[in-house]
Amino acid sequence: MGRYREMEVFDAVAQTGSLAAGARLLGLSTATVMRMIAGLEARLQTTLLLRGPRGIGLSIAGEAFATSSRQILQEIAEADRSAAGLHAYPAGQLTISVPLLMAHQVFAPIALDYLRAFPDVRLVAQDHEDVPHLLEDGIDVALVVGHLPDSSDFAVPVGTVKAVVCAAPDYLARHGRPQTPDDLKTHLIISSGAPSDWRFLHQGAPRSVRLTPRLTCSTRSGAIRAATLGLGLTRCMSFEAHQELQSGKLEAVLEDFAAPGLPVGLIYREGRRAAARVRTFLDFAVPHLRAHPALRG
Repeated sequence: MGRYREMEVFDAVAQTGSLAAGARLLGLSTATVMRMIAGLEARLQTTLLLRGPRGIGLSIAGEAFATSSRQILQEIAEADRSAAGLHAYPAGQLTISVPLLMAHQVFAPIALDYLRAFPDVRLVAQDHEDVPHLLEDGIDVALVVGHLPDSSDFAVPVGTVKAVVCAAPDYLARHGRPQTPDDLKTHLIISSGAPSDWRFLHQGAPRSVRLTPRLTCSTRSGAIRAATLGLGLTRCMSFEAHQELQSGKLEAVLEDFAAPGLPVGLIYREGRRAAARVRTFLDFAVPHLRAHPALRG
């Protein structure tokens, strides 16, 4: 703060053209202003003020320092105003990162309700597959699935999801419902390009079944769509096929062999110091997410 105060005092003197006038502007004594200017010149080892019978003027170095000081003081004032506004009222751009199919199945209605409640916030939604890097990627809040690595980010748990094996009712009527993971070897399998080893939990022990897909899709949504058309069984996360499972277009099988669920959470930076748009979004979204049936795995 000492150097900030020196710049403030020098700027007042430079603008008023007088030590006494600068002191009155800042509510200081003239002696205090003179002492601070002398200390500033001694620290910089240069003369900033030229004193003469007609008052004071600026040396070449003083003019350059005055210009730089005024710019710095203006930037600090603007930063203070900006920070105060950001933390007092939700406004500006809020960047959210969401798992690809979570955006459609879960997040979109919550985001729209938030925007209606806070009309001065602009929302930018990004899709992700892996846990994003908030600072490097310019993200304010991310909805993530899975156990989080140790980091400086803050996290709020909102639910759990699990892997499900599902198929259309007409497919199950034609081909039968698998009773054990090994039964999958006799069924038509739809893959989304993920590994064809499907993992399960049997009598408390993990096990996997290697399968040969009849159909491989480039996206998880494509595989889910193919399953609704009765083309076979597919495996996905519960939230990814939530609407299809709720509507009856798909039915889950082998639920007694499901692996343990994965946690879902919102991560963000800065904690209580976060901007108002971040804090209001968390306050708004957390109870909605916790109440969503797709996150009750």
